[in-house]
Amino acid sequence: LSLSLNNASFLEQLEQLEKMFQEDHYPDNEKRREIAAVVGVTPQRIMVWFQNRRAKWRKSEKLSVKSNKKYPASSA
Repeated sequence: LSLSLNNASFLEQLEQLEKMFQEDHYPDNEKRREIAAVVGVTPQRIMVWFQNRRAKWRKSEKLSVKSNKKYPASSA
């Protein structure tokens, strides 16, 4: 039972972090502290999460650009 509760709270944390990421990819020190308080982890963890999330975002952006070049929209 405790495992499922941990999973639920983890998913809630992740959802909150994703929402914050959509608003701002580069939260400042104060914002990271606020997020950490809400999510319940250290500001350092928030900083690392955002670094990793930005890397993932950049990678997906590159992939979407590549796939657009492979299949250019028809000009007709």
